[in-house]
Amino acid sequence: MTRFVLSIVASLAIAAAQSPAFAQDRDTREVSAYVMTEAGLARYTQATENLAAVPDTGCADSASDEMSIDDQAAQIDAAPGAAAAIRAAGMTTREYVVFSWSLLQTGLAVWGQEQSGKLPADANKANVDFYKKHRADWARLEAMKSGCDSDDDSEDDGEN
Repeated sequence: MTRFVLSIVASLAIAAAQSPAFAQDRDTREVSAYVMTEAGLARYTQATENLAAVPDTGCADSASDEMSIDDQAAQIDAAPGAAAAIRAAGMTTREYVVFSWSLLQTGLAVWGQEQSGKLPADANKANVDFYKKHRADWARLEAMKSGCDSDDDSEDDGEN
């Protein structure tokens, strides 16, 4: 997966940690209400694979931690080939961003539960169960996201 897509996910985590209004805004309500499904996961996985194959969409500057879902979808739409890669999987760029945010939010809830023994009160239980059921899929998606880092390493190796 390219750094471009990784930067979107990273910026979501930063925004969640830095913005007290994050938990109350429209985007957060949308993400909290989103229910991950088998069909959504299949489309998201295909879109992620498609994005990983698009040249020059990644290794770009990271998204601002202040970006909304609409802003992040627009950033993806602006990257040559990125929107087409997502649409080819049967998703809109907005759906891709919402699924990504939901995945992040649910992953944080599961991590919190594993650390404290309690599920956060605002966690979407259906998504938590779905997340736990699909741990192997999340690991496979993470493996797809490592491509950009290896490109950076190859540039460093050329200087030695």
